Amino acid sequence: MTSEELSNRLWQCAARVGKAVDALPNTRLGRHVAGQLVRCDTAAPPNYDEGCAAESRADFIHKLAIALKELKETRGWLHFVVIAELLQARRISPLSEEADALCRIVAKSIITAKANRRGPPRAEI
Repeated sequence: MTSEELSNRLWQCAARVGKAVDALPNTRLGRHVAGQLVRCDTAAPPNYDEGCAAESRADFIHKLAIALKELKETRGWLHFVVIAELLQARRISPLSEEADALCRIVAKSIITAKANRRGPPRAEI
């Protein structure tokens, strides 16, 4: 997957979660969860995009770590939506699965970037 494809996938997920947020009930709890979900889910894509334009590998890793943190928070709030019965599980499950898949992809990207930061192993003399 290219960085552009992953960026698009992150933005698509954010848009889909945004539509689910609009379906949350207009209760105190629904509004609170909606606010939390909007903040964390819409933070992951721009942080990933900013990481792709990073000035250094350390900056890239840092921005991706922020994106991962926000994706994990999104995943948690989606789980809470189901637990609190704010929306039906069948509506949230595909979003949760996509958030989980994106977490795995971004986490693997961080691991790869950290491994590449060290450079190739030195030959023993």
